[in-house]
Amino acid sequence: MTQIVWFKRDLRIADHLPLTRAAAAGSVIPLYVVEPQLWRQPDRSGRQWAFLYDCLQELREELAALGMPLVVRTGSVLDVLAELHHRIGIDGIWSHQETGSAWTYERDKAVAGWVRARGVPWTEVPQHGVIRGLKTRDGWARKWDAFMRRPITPAPAQIRGVAGVDPGTIPDADALRLPDDPCPGRQPGGRSQARALLASFLEQRGAAYHKEMSSPLTAAESCSRLSVHLAAGSLSMREAAQAAWRRLDEVRALPRAERGGWGAALNAYIGRLHWHCHFIQKLEDAPGHEFRNVHSGYNGLREGTFDEARFAAWATGGTGFPFVDACMRSLQATGWINFRMRAMLTAFAAYHLWLHWRETGLQLARLFTDYEPGIHWNQVQMQSGTTGINTVRIYNPVKQSYDQDPEGSFIKRWVPELRGVPQVLIHEPWRLGPMEQDAARCRLGVDYPERIVDHMSASRSARERIYAIRRTAAFRQEAAAIQSRHGSRKSGLPQRGGRSRARKRVGDGVQPSLDL
Repeated sequence: MTQIVWFKRDLRIADHLPLTRAAAAGSVIPLYVVEPQLWRQPDRSGRQWAFLYDCLQELREELAALGMPLVVRTGSVLDVLAELHHRIGIDGIWSHQETGSAWTYERDKAVAGWVRARGVPWTEVPQHGVIRGLKTRDGWARKWDAFMRRPITPAPAQIRGVAGVDPGTIPDADALRLPDDPCPGRQPGGRSQARALLASFLEQRGAAYHKEMSSPLTAAESCSRLSVHLAAGSLSMREAAQAAWRRLDEVRALPRAERGGWGAALNAYIGRLHWHCHFIQKLEDAPGHEFRNVHSGYNGLREGTFDEARFAAWATGGTGFPFVDACMRSLQATGWINFRMRAMLTAFAAYHLWLHWRETGLQLARLFTDYEPGIHWNQVQMQSGTTGINTVRIYNPVKQSYDQDPEGSFIKRWVPELRGVPQVLIHEPWRLGPMEQDAARCRLGVDYPERIVDHMSASRSARERIYAIRRTAAFRQEAAAIQSRHGSRKSGLPQRGGRSRARKRVGDGVQPSLDL
């Protein structure tokens, strides 16, 4: 009985129920299919593949130690399955459910048709708190909590491999013909990296997480940095949640004087784990959010008016707003930036530059090594003001600069043209006079661009356009329906003993943070 374990975004052997069940059912071919068509989609990039390459290398070694190395094939999943079925015979396929992009959704539907036509059973197992076929959001948080508290599935002691199957080659970016995508600060992939990050966050780095997640000066160290591992599945959400709960129990057992800020930090982090699945659930329930405005009242608001020059300035970190440009350049170099800065970059593009969220969302998706479609597209729309149920947040890029980088050190690191500008003016270089520009060796329009818009007037104009739509009765009626289907009933997670903190709905204006 030959069982295929189809690895997708679950690149681990622990807490992998499909692998364990398949190992109990017969001989196993652990399979990963590299799909060139997927990597030609506009939301994919070389940095994302480089991270997965690391994960696949380590996964192959872990599986080999169990009895059968990871088998890698490049091409269409349907072609790969057809070849294996013809040559060996497939008695069952096992995988985790996936909420991905529209492309992966259509691919999974095609695979479902293939197995039905051949009578091959395909068992899909939920991977985290997203519920397929969900009828109502009522009680969703309790179901999430119950799922995360289930015992972690240990890796099988061994698997019976299938003789004569070539493991194949894991292609690099060049073999996939991916565009050059330098990312010198990219996080390395692999489960060992995930486990080390989880341990260091819960024991050391996360002590001030709740205070330091908002500023790019501190977030890179104080956030767990596990978002990319959760997206690839080199660590399961259940593993992260249970480890955080255990650590919270340890902290609560300490004398009050020794707890420090750990309790608040861990509660904040556990809440973000909940938000992770909350947003993916939205895309599971409404795949069209990847392409269409959540609220139809915004149809036509930005469509048909896309300023390519503004987009290019924003995408390259050349808007003339130092903090915005520093955030974009940091993201380009590292593949990660904290959530508040992601929100600011999106909102600046949507409101101040009046760019449609789809194109700016694709640009950010390619830059994020931790790109998670369910979170990404709903957050892009939320920060662009097109969901209809969230508070419109038009971030003031200058205020954010003063608040999050008061001394300008982040700006000076990523926008070296401004290193000679006095601290008092580094947030607003357009205030520099000719002599001050000469002294700073930074001529506006030559060494560093003039600001692309007047942010105050652009903000006023955007607010007027947005609220002109939101005031109508028809808008409010549709917004109520959206809230009923997709809005959170409660935010955060129940406390360890089953008690729940007071919570507000997302539609009431809560700003969820997803700094994982």
